[in-house]
Amino acid sequence: MSDNQANLKEAFRQEALKYHAYPTPGKIAVALTKPADSAHDLALAYSPGVAEPVREIAQNPDNIYKYTGKGNTVAVISNGTAILGLGNLGPQASKPVMEGKALLFKRFAGLDSIDIEVKHRTTEEFINTVASIADTFGGINLEDIKAPDCFEIERQLIERCDVPVFHDDQHGTAIVTAAGMLNAIELQGKQLEDCTIVCLGAGAAAIACMELLIQCGAMREKIYMLDRKGVIHTRRDDINEYKQRFANNTDKRTLDDVIAGADLFLGVSGPDLLTSEQLALMADKPVVFACSNPDPEINPEVAHNTRNDLIMGTGRSDYPNQVNNVLCFPFIFRGALDVRASEINIEMKLAAVDAIRQLAKETVPSDVLKAAGIDNLSFGPAYIIPKPMDARLLPRVARAVAEAAVESGVARIDLPEGYMAD
Repeated sequence: MSDNQANLKEAFRQEALKYHAYPTPGKIAVALTKPADSAHDLALAYSPGVAEPVREIAQNPDNIYKYTGKGNTVAVISNGTAILGLGNLGPQASKPVMEGKALLFKRFAGLDSIDIEVKHRTTEEFINTVASIADTFGGINLEDIKAPDCFEIERQLIERCDVPVFHDDQHGTAIVTAAGMLNAIELQGKQLEDCTIVCLGAGAAAIACMELLIQCGAMREKIYMLDRKGVIHTRRDDINEYKQRFANNTDKRTLDDVIAGADLFLGVSGPDLLTSEQLALMADKPVVFACSNPDPEINPEVAHNTRNDLIMGTGRSDYPNQVNNVLCFPFIFRGALDVRASEINIEMKLAAVDAIRQLAKETVPSDVLKAAGIDNLSFGPAYIIPKPMDARLLPRVARAVAEAAVESGVARIDLPEGYMAD
């Protein structure tokens, strides 16, 4: 790293610390939605007036949505065991990330969100804690929980909770990845069912991405997943039940072995793990999503210098085709909560994928171009997924998700007339 790069990095670090500390520590606060200026206001807000909605809810639990903020509230819950790319630093260290998630819910979907960091000794304690408080909220967003614990935690909470539970590190990543990859292979003139896929990484995001791509048409036997020990294959006896789903009956053992002739590469692993020589071995018109942050599996400049027929995405905002969960998770919860969905099922996830895909094919409004700092943008190799600041994401994705919830039978109320018309 050059002295200039080091200085820029330190300047950004100081700016980030200042942002979080001043003028008020943290990123979220509680706002009042009712007047509280007079003695009469307080009598309505608390005793004796509050007794009236209490009685109404006791008689009919659905009245909680009429008289409280439950229907517009999401809990962002973590145990801090897999914080961003930083690892297991504990629940308190995860709080800035969870507050950030709450900020995004409010900014992009108008959802009130509270962060909850749970200290526990066992996975069962964490599950019991979340299940015990779940009815307070309209939905539960699980975040930054290590694999494989996250799979069992989410599974049990979906079974036990009466509100939608969604592990965004799994499904948010998978939805945006699927939307971008489907558009990319369309531009490359390929069909997903014909593609050989290499997935470098075998954690929660990797497994969820591959499972969703299979739902979209990918063939499981054409997927090669790699962890730190190499290709996950049927003769390994050191893999958990979740990796086992991707154990390929193959003699291939290394990234060099599986990358040759591959159509799609997804990296959810670490920096600089895909070389230019390996990229050169891929099939004609490859698609590469190098999503390690902050440094991708292969530098985009290196990748494009190696292949002029490439479509590439990363997790970074300073390159085209950013694979960013904010393109979906606020709007998925918005749609789910607005029809009081009991869960976020596969039909709702696929609806989100399609809504995001289609939006990228439409004319980009001038305000989005201005926010992105560019003059022109249209569907093509450098624009396969929408920009996060595109205000059309809210009505399009939320409406698609809500409609899918109603059609699949997990919604408790019908769509309001004219819902999310844009």
